[in-house]
Amino acid sequence: QMPYGQVDKLSKMVPQNPANPVKLADAIANEPRFAEEAEREPIVQTLLDMAQKLEGLYRHASTHAAGIVIGDRPLSELVPMYRDPRSDMPVTQFNMKYVEQAGLVKFDFLGLKTLTVLETAVKLIRRRGIEIDLATIPLDDPETYAMLSRGEVVGVFQVESAGMRKALIGMRPDCIEDIIALVALYRPGPMENIPTYNARKHGEEEMASIHPKIDHLVKETQGVIVYQEQVMQIAQELSGYSLGEADLLRRAMGKKIRAEMDKQRERFVSGAVERGVGKPQADFIFDLLAKFADYGFNKSHAAAYAVVSYQTAYLKAHYPVEFLAASMTLDMGNTDKLADFRQDALRLGIEVLAPSVTSSFRPFEVGENRIYYS
Repeated sequence: QMPYGQVDKLSKMVPQNPANPVKLADAIANEPRFAEEAEREPIVQTLLDMAQKLEGLYRHASTHAAGIVIGDRPLSELVPMYRDPRSDMPVTQFNMKYVEQAGLVKFDFLGLKTLTVLETAVKLIRRRGIEIDLATIPLDDPETYAMLSRGEVVGVFQVESAGMRKALIGMRPDCIEDIIALVALYRPGPMENIPTYNARKHGEEEMASIHPKIDHLVKETQGVIVYQEQVMQIAQELSGYSLGEADLLRRAMGKKIRAEMDKQRERFVSGAVERGVGKPQADFIFDLLAKFADYGFNKSHAAAYAVVSYQTAYLKAHYPVEFLAASMTLDMGNTDKLADFRQDALRLGIEVLAPSVTSSFRPFEVGENRIYYS
């Protein structure tokens, strides 16, 4: 047995990097204090030896929140299965890495409460004789972008937080591409590029050229590499990668496997040099891509979320009564959210009336510029 404080002190010597975890052997080799502690107390060496033997073993079994594996026959014929005691759905014993190696496809199906908010709002609007098809609403609506640029985002999907509101006000978006970029950029790491994106968008800073052959690939994002797809396109355009090779490059950069990265660097640089790019610049661009690949976001994912965000903003800008009533219905059990929605409704000049025996039902109901409490 060892005192908790001593173990805590040792554990803090291991660098914490969830995106690229450091192996314990590497941490011990690079941190001389481990050797000092082990020499002072033999039990520390015993602990380090045991920890290295346990490293990499599965700690427990759990079920992915949204991962669905799809095969061309019953999965029990392809991979080992087990029954999760908390669910009726059978689960693969393989994790997502081994499922892929087995030749199966894993999809993430995410359930969004916001989709129900949109559906509820559209039904309320229909009562006024107005039919809204969210798939065909204009993506260049000035009122919607003006509202977003003012930071009036209570209830708007993905952009409600104080930080996101500040980013929107600074960006002053005027097209769906801006919303897509913001969804991808507003995360630890890429967030530091938001001021650069905004300054270039509004002409306060000149867009720096990476290389004439690839500048057009980052023009949409103000010269900032934001998406994984951009990394792949640059490799194709600059170094002659096939689409499959570019995807392998993206994965290698994300995992930061040294041997694979060295192999990819040689392939990338030699391909770029063959196409007239100088070796120092090719090395620089590879390092630039590797840096962004640490947190590069999938554009299709960002686009899907951005469209839902825009749809909620559009309904709020044009049909605030119905949108806020739908939002309140779906957050009925969250008193803090209800207070936010009520305050926003009052700001917009919408009455929020107490429950009425004749007008209130389980969902929040709407009237002429008013919302009846559930």
